Formats: sequence, C-alpha cells, structure tokens
Amino acid sequence: MNRIVHFEIHAGDPERAVKFYQDAFGWEIEEWRPPGVELRDEDRYWMLTTGPETEPGINGGLMLRRGPAPAEGQPVNAYVCTIGVDDLDQSLDAVLNAGGSIALPRMAVPGVGWLAYCRDTEGNTFGVIQPDENTQ
Repeated sequence: MNRIVHFEIHAGDPERAVKFYQDAFGWEIEEWRPPGVELRDEDRYWMLTTGPETEPGINGGLMLRRGPAPAEGQPVNAYVCTIGVDDLDQSLDAVLNAGGSIALPRMAVPGVGWLAYCRDTEGNTFGVIQPDENTQ
C-alpha cells in the first residue's frame, strides 16, 4: 500500500503565501536549495514543516503556480498531495490502467527522486514520487 508522504501548495506569489502560512499557522518554512544546482526563479521551492515529527501529520512544500489560478467561486480548491511509491513507471502504468491520466510526465527532483503529476478519474491532480537520493 502506498501512503501520502507530501503535499504542495501552488501560489501566484510564493513569498506572500510563505508569510501567510507562517503568520496563520506558525509553520516553519525554509527555501530548499538542492546542492550544486542553480535554480531559476520559477523553480524556487520552499519546504513546509507543519509540526514536530513526534505528532501525526505530514510536511509539504510551496511553489510557484504553473498555470492559471482556480476560478473565483470554485467550490473546491485543494493542495496537491504526493504519494510515495517504489516504482514510478509501474505506478504511472497503474494510474493509466485505472482510468487516470498523466498531467506532467516523469521529472527529476535532484537529490530527492523521480516525480510525476497525475489526474484521477474525477480530474483531481496528485503527485507520485519514487525516492532516489542519487537523482540529478
């Protein structure tokens, strides 16, 4: 069984969103910089610590939104959750076989693993990640 291991908040103004989550919930937020990798402004990423490791819950990330913001008045707008898997390619095949689709194909997250974004049969977006510390 594969568990949700991470969530992401997509923001039009990431620095404004960082301040919001720090002020509203007291989250610890640090900009993530992979060693030896120069990031473009649009690739900047912030790690969100939502509480101590001794309590239930998960931590997440915050990044620049890669498309249009959800429409005003839309009934549900949510964070993107990411599911940890042992084999990304096998999991992507399972998503397709179950009627889902690939929203963004396999990509490397340096020092973290291989990530893809998918959509379920209801149009909800979620991430799938295969950990691999050697990813470049």
